Amino acid sequence: MMVRQLGLVPYGPTFEAMRAFTEARTDDSPDELWLCEHPPVFTLGLAGKAEHLLNPGDIPVVQSNRGGQVTYHGPGQLVAYPLIDLRRRGYFVKEYVFRLEAAILQTLDAFGITGRRVAGAPGIYVNPADPQGHAPLAGPNQDPFASLAKVAALGIKVARHCTYHGLSLNVAMDLEPFERINPCGYAGLRTVDLSTLGVSSHPFEVAPLLAERLQAQLQA
Repeated sequence: MMVRQLGLVPYGPTFEAMRAFTEARTDDSPDELWLCEHPPVFTLGLAGKAEHLLNPGDIPVVQSNRGGQVTYHGPGQLVAYPLIDLRRRGYFVKEYVFRLEAAILQTLDAFGITGRRVAGAPGIYVNPADPQGHAPLAGPNQDPFASLAKVAALGIKVARHCTYHGLSLNVAMDLEPFERINPCGYAGLRTVDLSTLGVSSHPFEVAPLLAERLQAQLQA
C-alpha cells in the first residue's frame, strides 16, 4: 500500500481526487493511504440532517457522499483515507470498519489511552475522567455515551468494492466547532483530542504510527 502524506489540504479538492482515483482504478491498481489535515470545514454524509448543524457560523459546510451524519475537520486533526480494493483483500464492509477501528484502538494504546467501541455508533470513544482505565462504564439500561467522549470518527464510501473517505483522529485541535453541531448526529456528544487527554503530540507525529497500524490491519 502506497502511503501519501498530503499535509494541510482543502477538503473539497481532496474529496474529488479520491472519487476520481476510485473511478479510474482497475483491478491492478495498487491500494493507497492518504494522510492529511484539512482547514476548518463541516461535512455532511449522505444521510446528514440539517438539524444537526446547530450554528456553523463562518465555517463552510460541504455535502459529501460518505456514510454518516455531520462531522468537523480542522487543523490538528489527523485524517486518513484508505483507498483499497475490498474484493482483492477478501473481506466485506463490516469487517473493514472493524479493522479501521482496531487500528485506531492500537494507535491510542501506544499513547497509553484506552479507546472504546460503542455498539451501533462507529468511531472510537474514551472516558475523559479515566482515559487509561479499562473498567466497564455503562450497565445494560444506561446511556452508552454517559461517561464517554468521541476521539475518532469514521465515514466511508464503497464504490465497485473500492473504498474512499475514511477516519479522523483528533490530536491537538480547537474543539469549539464541535459544539456547533451534533457530532455524528448525537445531541450532546462530547468530543476530545489527545491533547485534552494529556498526550502532547501533533498529527505529523501520530501519522506514521496510525499508517503502520492501518497497513497491518488492512492486510488480507
